[in-house]
Amino acid sequence: MDDFTVNGRGYRLPEGPVAVVCVDGCEDDYLTEALARGRMPHMETILKGGWRGMARGALPSFTNVNNAAIVTGVPPVETGLSGNFFLDPETGEEVMMNSSDFLRCGTILSGAAQMGRKVAMVTAKEKLRDLLSPGLLAEGVTGMAFSSEKAAEARVSTHGIENVEELVGDTPPIYSGEASVYVLRAGVALVESGQADFLYLSLTDYIQHKYAPDEEGALEFYEALDAELGRLRELGCRLGITADHGMNAKCREDGSPRVIYLEDELAGKFGAGDKVICPITDPYVVHHGALGSYVTVHLREPARAGEIAEWIGELEGVTEVMEKNEAADQLELPIDRIGDLVVMGAADTVLGRSPEYHDLSQLDRPLRSHGGRFETMVPFIFSGPLNEEYQAKADADPRNFDVFEYVCNGLD
Repeated sequence: MDDFTVNGRGYRLPEGPVAVVCVDGCEDDYLTEALARGRMPHMETILKGGWRGMARGALPSFTNVNNAAIVTGVPPVETGLSGNFFLDPETGEEVMMNSSDFLRCGTILSGAAQMGRKVAMVTAKEKLRDLLSPGLLAEGVTGMAFSSEKAAEARVSTHGIENVEELVGDTPPIYSGEASVYVLRAGVALVESGQADFLYLSLTDYIQHKYAPDEEGALEFYEALDAELGRLRELGCRLGITADHGMNAKCREDGSPRVIYLEDELAGKFGAGDKVICPITDPYVVHHGALGSYVTVHLREPARAGEIAEWIGELEGVTEVMEKNEAADQLELPIDRIGDLVVMGAADTVLGRSPEYHDLSQLDRPLRSHGGRFETMVPFIFSGPLNEEYQAKADADPRNFDVFEYVCNGLD
């Protein structure tokens, strides 16, 4: 018997604490490298008694899209999240999708809170806090939601908690690995103090944008994460660990970004007026300069979509072009929140608008980014073995947004 149902999926609540961790930008190679070099001893222990595999994330492989899917258990066509950023068809304005007003369904977190669990959602990025927390602060519900980016600003009336710095430590800079470590440290403190027993802990991909899996900066970061994951395990947490997306180098051999400025290319071929939207765009431009491997195109003449799609598909570095209906169907996207065309790039290629739109001056290392088909496969890890039913599901096509169902229903 399921304890509660959200968006058509049932969840059973274990007796002990539950913690789902989204390691933002975690290409599986990061874990493989760190484990091979002895930098994640606690993860080794988790895996000895648990389960490790891979799951497929949602497209586009961006933060808001996949975090929304993870906390609701359903794909973007149901959440309504088509990117971090989109062209609002109602207003014609380009806007961030950071508000819960954009979310079209309920969350697992709210469902657990309504069942009496002490729910905590801790994110690194403030942009996710409001987006993912509807229902957590309702009357009669024990829930909290805060970010490491704005930890000092948390108040009971608006976040369900205050004095976070006294509990966890000083608010870290968002452009740091510490912003992610802080999220896990907060989770540990909340479980240890009895303030939370059902947690969603979502990190940031600042380090993965900067460092490849075998670089020391990445290894140090995963070592720090490992220490906190070990503490969560020792506190008896039933753990589910996944990622919103992977990460790839998007550059030439000389380290320069490999970019297709699609809006300029379209203007040169068909004339000005077609608008390219980069859904990776968010407040954290130091990470990626708003360049990812997925864009949408709003055409001046939608009737020419087929002709223009065919031409775009011949550009070197473009791997997929879909018209609106096909993209909505095949990629499980909300049709009213995408353009006339969806375009995706190769593993080493990003797509942009025009050079003046993208500020790359703050990139201090070769560009690493995500968004396309090649960043959808992510780690899928649990602190216990899967039961027979969920092992069968895992052998098929598990999705990263199945993680709460697996951790609640699928562990022996």
